[in-house]
Amino acid sequence: MKKFVWPFFALGLSFCQEKVAPPEPVLPVPHERQIAWQELEFYGFVHFNMNTFSDREWGFGDEKPEQFNPTALDARQWARVAKEAGMKGLIITAKHHDGFVLWPSAYTEHSVKNSPWRNGKGDLIREFVDACREYGLKAGIYYSPWDRNHPDYGKPEYITYMRNQLTELLTNYGEIYEVWFDGANGGTGWYGGANEERKVDKFSYYDWPATHELVRKLQPNAMMFSDAGPDVRWVGNEHGFAYETTWSNLMRDSVYAGMPDFDKWASGQENGTHWVPAESDVSIRPGWYYHAYEDHKVKTLPELMEIYYKSIGQNSSLLINFPVDRRGLIHEKDVEAILQLAAKIKEDFSINLAQEASFEASSDRGKGYEVENLNDGNFDTYWTTPDGQIQASVEMDFGKPVSFNRFLLQEYVNLGQRVKAFSLEKEVNGTWEKIAEGTTIGHKRILRFADTEAQKIRVNFLDGKGIPVISEIGVYSAPALLFPPKISRTPAGQVTLTAAEENLDIYFTTDGSAPKPEVNRYSGEFDVPDAATVQAIAVDPKTGKSSGLGRVDFDLAKGSWKPVQADSNAVKSIDENPQSYWTSSKNELILDLGKEISLKGFTYLPMQARYPSGYIAEYGLEVSLDGKSWKSATRGEFSNIQNSPIEQTVRFDPIPARFVKLKGLRTTDGNPSTFGEFGILTR
Repeated sequence: MKKFVWPFFALGLSFCQEKVAPPEPVLPVPHERQIAWQELEFYGFVHFNMNTFSDREWGFGDEKPEQFNPTALDARQWARVAKEAGMKGLIITAKHHDGFVLWPSAYTEHSVKNSPWRNGKGDLIREFVDACREYGLKAGIYYSPWDRNHPDYGKPEYITYMRNQLTELLTNYGEIYEVWFDGANGGTGWYGGANEERKVDKFSYYDWPATHELVRKLQPNAMMFSDAGPDVRWVGNEHGFAYETTWSNLMRDSVYAGMPDFDKWASGQENGTHWVPAESDVSIRPGWYYHAYEDHKVKTLPELMEIYYKSIGQNSSLLINFPVDRRGLIHEKDVEAILQLAAKIKEDFSINLAQEASFEASSDRGKGYEVENLNDGNFDTYWTTPDGQIQASVEMDFGKPVSFNRFLLQEYVNLGQRVKAFSLEKEVNGTWEKIAEGTTIGHKRILRFADTEAQKIRVNFLDGKGIPVISEIGVYSAPALLFPPKISRTPAGQVTLTAAEENLDIYFTTDGSAPKPEVNRYSGEFDVPDAATVQAIAVDPKTGKSSGLGRVDFDLAKGSWKPVQADSNAVKSIDENPQSYWTSSKNELILDLGKEISLKGFTYLPMQARYPSGYIAEYGLEVSLDGKSWKSATRGEFSNIQNSPIEQTVRFDPIPARFVKLKGLRTTDGNPSTFGEFGILTR
């Protein structure tokens, strides 16, 4: 065993040794531009374009430049927020599928130059790159190959147009670090007034090799993104999640942008022919563009942390999107969420316990590749083994028992990705017990597990494409994520409480009093069939610290309710699942509550899907004791439901009822009424 602290005579001998040859690379290996990009890890998307003002995700192409008119646009605010969040760059939607461009292009009139913003003199790409450089961020460009506005889309002439615009973007704004090509292309559009569907051969139409060559010529250091790369690939989903096994290798010649069966390639291939690492993209809201109706749907801190650990922690970069609002600003709720994430990441990795440990390795390659390289904070130094020795282990001794719950590994991927399997163990009374295990490592792998205490731990490299070449090891004790517990109830009245992390205790009450640690600890679901207020806190048993308060005011459980409609899907309106919904062709929901009650009001949650419709704007509620004779209980409107589609609450004087009928008298978009969730109020 080679030790971190060498005896004097061994140290003297090591100084006399010549540095041995480095290991041979395991192909494929990254290009210099890919190495520089990999170090960024975390950067941001800015989706801001015509869709922001048409309130769409994909514009049709018939929008008018006059619609683009932000009232307080400040690209410096975007850059400042990104910098404070720990991001290293930003990528902006220079042109989305609708064809509107954010710079005064010489090749189209569908541009900011014909908008009222900055009196037609504005250049948002210029403002964007200047703001990025002011705050020390890299600037990137998103360009949609699809153009639902251009009359020549689908013809050879359009490819010339596309390359002309790319030339403008890549020559007039300084260095661009990433050029992002969307895989969506070809479909129904306006196309200069044609209003038709146009399909293209996604493999051949764009002549991608020539387009890539143009980008290389104009921006030799820029990374190119698409499903197929050539430099960085899509992770295959919009959740921001990479995979337990994620290879940076890809059989690139078998992949192309927009291919229909990309999923089978998304996690990479162990024997891939080219180095094309994964980029995990996700929006901080459900949509990529800003919609006021999603102001209540900004991702929570637990959700964002899960994304962080499943992207950067699983050999991927992380690209989080800001849907800039109609003012031209990142919304306050988005700012709050991303800064919470930044603070929590900093907290989780503030102290590397490995810095205080002594290291021993089962073997090393020799001078220059010793085990002490694993915690020197320098990615470019590494530990490795003699040729042919794929299996090896590294032991860490902290000198005393320490508590930890995160383990970080980095391969020196400049020589290729190698590790296929590894495990982490701790010593307990002279024997080794497994804590966790993993498959691939790549640029960075972070294992999470429950709080564990040990003086000695050991990482075993069990299998690989070649000998292990490990750059860094980190051991951390991340403080518990103290977030208010999630409180949910089934239609039958069974309540479940869920903390942000498994190792937290939950304490709750159902009588309206504040929950206290050590009083009424949650141990499993419990029944709340009647009206009650459930409040809960999460407590870290290690520190005694508590989360904020979670609270839900429940009314009568819905288990005995029955929709009167013949449509079996009507039950989705009372299934306690906010993501499901029912559409009523008759614009009404009729329910049998199973017994007579004193009704004092109702709640209506509109449809919560990504592309919502049928929000009830004007309503009428009727009641009946026999299901035949109906009486009006109340009538009114949900005045701001279009922009704030949260649960609506209506109260009125008590009225006896067994049957209730909620009518959609008018919807915000004229479509049939949709019912996300209906509830009653009895108190």
